[in-house]
Amino acid sequence: MNPLERLAVRLSLTRAEISVISLLVVFLVLGGAVRNFRSVRDADAQLQRQEDERFSERETDSLIGVASALAAGTAAPETGGKTEALNLSDEQLYPEDFEEEKPRKKKTARRSGKKVFNGTLAFNRATEKQLQQIPGVGPVMARRLVAFRASKGGRVDRHEQLLDVKGIGRKKLEILKKHLTLE
Repeated sequence: MNPLERLAVRLSLTRAEISVISLLVVFLVLGGAVRNFRSVRDADAQLQRQEDERFSERETDSLIGVASALAAGTAAPETGGKTEALNLSDEQLYPEDFEEEKPRKKKTARRSGKKVFNGTLAFNRATEKQLQQIPGVGPVMARRLVAFRASKGGRVDRHEQLLDVKGIGRKKLEILKKHLTLE
């Protein structure tokens, strides 16, 4: 007697019933493998999103570099050699518009204070370069904001409408509310 027949006799099942049960066990194992594959794929997607967020931090660092150059009185390449003020449509930005963050004290290294943009912009008239002065807004986000404004006929009436722009959530909207006026 083969092992399948002995198992059928022991469990008092027919060969057909044993075959169906075996088939169900195979499908159960396959289902577990597919589920595991999906969870690995989701974990990879989450890691990719985290890497993308790190790259957007580089954009923020470049903006901080421009701001610190302005405050230090050196000419940034985007300002055309002017050190006094950066024109923003009807407004002007002076080095006093950047407030200095206190450096964190570490025993291993010393940091210079980072500069933060502290002014406001009229969103309905701001250019991409002007929007990039806002913390957390890089070239890609500035392009998205300008394209969104254009899709709304060149005018946005409420800050909450900015939530429709890809990449803007509640936290970033709060930052944008501080720096953008909707005149």
